[in-house]
Amino acid sequence: MRRGARGIAFIVVIWVLLLLAVLLAGFAVISRTEALQARHLAESTRARYMAEVGISRAIWELRNPDPLTRWASDGRGYDFEFEGAKIKVAVQDESGKIDINAVDGPVLQRFLVASGLDEQTAQQIADAVLDWRDADDLTQPMGAEDVDYEREGYPYGAADNGFQTVGELQQVMGMDYELYRRLEPDLTIWGGSAQPNAGSASLAVLSSFPGMSPQMAEQMIAMRSQIQPGDPAGATLTLPDGTPLLTGGGGVTYTVRSKATLANGAWTQVDATVRLGGAAGARAYTILQWREGSAG
Repeated sequence: MRRGARGIAFIVVIWVLLLLAVLLAGFAVISRTEALQARHLAESTRARYMAEVGISRAIWELRNPDPLTRWASDGRGYDFEFEGAKIKVAVQDESGKIDINAVDGPVLQRFLVASGLDEQTAQQIADAVLDWRDADDLTQPMGAEDVDYEREGYPYGAADNGFQTVGELQQVMGMDYELYRRLEPDLTIWGGSAQPNAGSASLAVLSSFPGMSPQMAEQMIAMRSQIQPGDPAGATLTLPDGTPLLTGGGGVTYTVRSKATLANGAWTQVDATVRLGGAAGARAYTILQWREGSAG
């Protein structure tokens, strides 16, 4: 072989080797990425299962017949470990929220003011909510019926029916997304009462009670968090009108928030709204809503 031909062959071999090296490096990166993705998926899956353990534990604790050791449903946190995972659970009784299908105008308006709205805006939204769910076409003083939605360019009118989901509230005139996101944690369609249960109400909801200031509500929540359900000491806490804060009764529907963190820092949060009880022989609870939220 001529010297020139040998030189060309050598260059070709070098290029082939370089190409193989690049391909091998690419395969190595792909393999490493796939391995990391598989590991992340496995960790996320395990964290989700651990969060579900928190949901199951909360349901079991809520069915505890001993009121002095039963978990409270006022939003306080409970921490425990399971198979190396740290699990934090909070239970919120839906009866302590504002039921947008049952609440009356004054209570809703006070809640909106306690949530940061001015009096006029609060009345406008409260009246619009009432008009949305009532069956007639009579407009509340500052509300909105079909003609008002049409005038403002909405492609729909008032539903003239109860809310099917809390999210439906976003369609009510005057309700924007940011305001809805701020109010949503304190709203429900499963409360079943025009007046929320003070024993499990949040700061904003408790502040909406007649004669209750935000400062008083903060103090009551701080004292409430130190008392176990069924503790006689709860009788000493009263609302401004003299009604006991903890009446001993609550609802049967709860939202459970469970966050599980693994030893390596991976975590997942699951929210479940469950209704306890049922006919004899039926399931001990029914899942009304399930949300797999944040993960990291």
